Amino acid sequence: MPKLLKSASVFGGWTFISRILGLVRDVLFARFFGATYMMDVFKVTFSIPNYFRRLFGEGAFLQSFVPVLNEYKEKQDHAAVKDLVDKTSGTLGFILFIVSLLGVLAAPVFILLFAPGFYDEPEKWELSIRMLRWMFPYLLFISLTALAAGILNTYNRFAVPAFTPILLNLILIGFVLYISPQFETPVYAIAIGVFLAGIVQLVFQFPFLRQLRLLPRPKWGWKDSGVRKIFRLMIPGIFGSSVAQLNLIIDTAIASLLATGSISWLFYSNRLMEFPLGIFGIAIATVALPRLSSQFSSNSTQEFSRTLDWSLRMAFVICLPAAVGLLCLAGPMLATLFQYGEFTTYDMRMARYSLWAYGLGLFGFVLVKVLVPGYFSRQDTVTPVKIGIVAIVVNISLNVIVLSLFLTGKWTTAPHAGLAAATSLGAFVNAVLLYRGLRKRGIYTPQKGWWLYLAKVVLACVLMGLLITFLAGSLDSWASAGALSRISRLATVIGAGVLCYFASLFIMGIRPGHFLQH
Repeated sequence: MPKLLKSASVFGGWTFISRILGLVRDVLFARFFGATYMMDVFKVTFSIPNYFRRLFGEGAFLQSFVPVLNEYKEKQDHAAVKDLVDKTSGTLGFILFIVSLLGVLAAPVFILLFAPGFYDEPEKWELSIRMLRWMFPYLLFISLTALAAGILNTYNRFAVPAFTPILLNLILIGFVLYISPQFETPVYAIAIGVFLAGIVQLVFQFPFLRQLRLLPRPKWGWKDSGVRKIFRLMIPGIFGSSVAQLNLIIDTAIASLLATGSISWLFYSNRLMEFPLGIFGIAIATVALPRLSSQFSSNSTQEFSRTLDWSLRMAFVICLPAAVGLLCLAGPMLATLFQYGEFTTYDMRMARYSLWAYGLGLFGFVLVKVLVPGYFSRQDTVTPVKIGIVAIVVNISLNVIVLSLFLTGKWTTAPHAGLAAATSLGAFVNAVLLYRGLRKRGIYTPQKGWWLYLAKVVLACVLMGLLITFLAGSLDSWASAGALSRISRLATVIGAGVLCYFASLFIMGIRPGHFLQH
């Protein structure tokens, strides 16, 4: 599948640049705000519109919109496609406007739901409400940006949607460096930056949509059959595609009841986990969804299964070593990226606990991203919901256990890591059930040679893990080193690990050409 691999490479390449800039942004957050109450407040308030974004944006909506749009593209003329785009954008835009308005007016209610621990701390409570009222409208802009991305992805224009998040990171970096120092409460400026970034990201899509003659002229289209089909698919998908995000929100709500800094430690460790997830897992899923939707529309059953097989092989060969890297280099990476200024050695060590927990779950998160399109491309949004409920129950149950142990004094060291571990386990439960469902229905049949392929990848990961653990040495040496020393040393260790991994695969007979054959 050369075209699919090329598309994934393009999307992953731009996403890599975006994630690098995201890390720069987070390094500046750590430098200026550390793991203080201000960072806790930012993490909570930004997570609220981002949670709804997963529902109305690239989550449930996009997973429902792309298959229907692709069906129109394959079976109807351009005028029908344009009409669907116009009516979908108008209907979604109106709903988003109402939701955003309610979010601004009911900001205290949302803070109480997402961070109940803030209520008894006036400084956090007041700041979080003010910041959320700036950031909630971001939902409107970024969800319409996701709609534009869905259109472009359907027409194999993957570069522009992958590039767009770069604008958010550049704007926030600028606000941290130049605007926030002018504010009495510096982190408050970042909320204004988020609002501005939402507008910029949406407007950036317009010229490229115009090239396709699909720049929306929004119309109310609730009675349109295509629009109703999208939203009918979306309703159960709202839950199914946002399981991981809902789990993270639950983590944040409980973390607000723990010691100050817990939310920030989870944030920084989660950001490192999301780096490979965004570059590889989401890239594979994003480029596979339009292909799977097209194959389903044309009844290409065998090709559909082969595309899923290709996605899973790519996930194993790229994301399994990434998970090993997170586990082996958790401390060195956190020290190198964040341990400056307000972010102390203690913060680094506490964030390392939760990064270990997230690292264990990385592959589960990736598998969910890769497997869910196998359902949504077939316009089946109900099954992922049922599976998601099981994962949510597992996560909540474990979170309650963690919280009870903390409140009774039986778990006093890094209880926030227990929340991360619960989320990771929930992701694996989700992935296993999704995979079993595809296999039982005969939708996916693994190609030959899977066990040998998996054994080779695991062996290469073990060799890489042993090498980088040996080269990394003690964490104390990283904590006491200067910035340049840390950066050069981490680059050397990671470079040696990458070389060891791919050399091991090459020696065992795995070649890049194998991924063009599946």
